Amino acid sequence: MSGEPRLGKVYLVGAGPGDPGLLTVRGAEVLSLCDVVVYDALVNTAVLNYAPAEAERIFVGEARAAHRLTHEEILRLLIDRARRGFRVVRLKGGDPFIFGRGGEEAMALRAAGIPFEVVPGVSAGHAAAAYAGIPLTHRGLASSVAFVTGHECAESPRPVQWEAVARAVDTLVVFMGASRLPQIVERLLRAGLAPETPIAIIERGTYSDQRVRVAALGTILAHVAEEPVRSPALIVVGDVVALREPLAWFEERDVFASARL
Repeated sequence: MSGEPRLGKVYLVGAGPGDPGLLTVRGAEVLSLCDVVVYDALVNTAVLNYAPAEAERIFVGEARAAHRLTHEEILRLLIDRARRGFRVVRLKGGDPFIFGRGGEEAMALRAAGIPFEVVPGVSAGHAAAAYAGIPLTHRGLASSVAFVTGHECAESPRPVQWEAVARAVDTLVVFMGASRLPQIVERLLRAGLAPETPIAIIERGTYSDQRVRVAALGTILAHVAEEPVRSPALIVVGDVVALREPLAWFEERDVFASARL
């Protein structure tokens, strides 16, 4: 018999955008069987309750300007624990393959010969909008959607083509754009979007303290000037934002709390 330790496995699991009830059944299943959980700042720690009490819990940060570990260090950590035979859950906010760097982690695991599985999660891109009462598509208003990042890496070889995107789709969803809101608004106006185009900023979407601020593209900067935007925040631009007022169900959740499963 070989004396080499059994090779473990890494599960790249999407934890959803905040509400722990949005964790998938498969996500909860692999968490319940893991030996190690590696999680970041966008994960609601209530989700960690699905992991065994004896499982090692490793917080790696990744909050903006407050990293605990670099991404390279996280990759080395995942590979090390898997090579020691552990079942490792890499728990990421939202979906690991939508602005979650999950593809990079999967590539590194493949290169290291580590088995892995991707467990998709509910993305903030549509969940936060849904909790804000904003359907990203709606017959007669929007038949196309684009997800873009507002926080581009300086070395990115393919920056967001704001002018092209603004003209190509009906609804624009911007991740990680709060800190660059003035630049994003300027680029969209320059691209030809009307100043009266509705825009929503959804702060801490799906959390109990979610806040939604709605204005026109031409006035949103003045609207948020007195109180900074809290992270995480999602930006939605398009005519569908006007549907929020009649569809803002989340603010009425206390009325239906007794019916929630």
